[in-house]
Amino acid sequence: MSLMNEPDLTEYLVRRLAEPLPGRAAQSLFEPELSFGRHYSPPPPDARSAAVLALLYWHQGQWHLPLMLRPGTMIDHANQVSFPGGMIEEGEDSYEAAVRELREELGVREQGIVRLGALTPLHLFVSNFQVLPYVAMFERRPDFTPNADEVAEVLEVPLAHLLDPANSGAHRRKHRGLEFRAPHYQWQSHQIWGATSMMLAELMALIGEFNSATPDLHSARR
Repeated sequence: MSLMNEPDLTEYLVRRLAEPLPGRAAQSLFEPELSFGRHYSPPPPDARSAAVLALLYWHQGQWHLPLMLRPGTMIDHANQVSFPGGMIEEGEDSYEAAVRELREELGVREQGIVRLGALTPLHLFVSNFQVLPYVAMFERRPDFTPNADEVAEVLEVPLAHLLDPANSGAHRRKHRGLEFRAPHYQWQSHQIWGATSMMLAELMALIGEFNSATPDLHSARR
């Protein structure tokens, strides 16, 4: 597996995110059972528009991205792992909303975040959000100052960990009397499932394409 050296991956993603995306073909690998394709349906008129941000940053010789464990007190998606993000406010576009939420939730105030592109939108039918996921990069690990009202824990996950099939699986969940299978990524004690894992799956599919098409530059330099 390529170690995804620093500039090459982001340059590739800028190009690849501007092309047709795998969308459902990648996302469905982590779609919870009993979803019946509702994540891909046109959003209803009363759906709330939201945006999230996958912020890639270079740290300790590899790429990472931050995820958040939501507190149990949250109205929507309590005790679940998510990207930083939230509702789009009046007067801002979706990318501006994603960056604002990154600042408000994780306290990332540094300048120099570079927008790479957007992934395929998903409809979160349980909470009625239509979510547009963006991908951006920062050249180093940001200084995280999480908002305790919205973030119980910051998870700094290496991309190489997510790419390893050994770190994905599935578990059983119950909701409103129904039990269903939920595919997940495993990070430490956390199971990353639902829409977050579906968006991650599409991003990992793109990075997997990059690794397949790129020689191991580190080995070539030896």
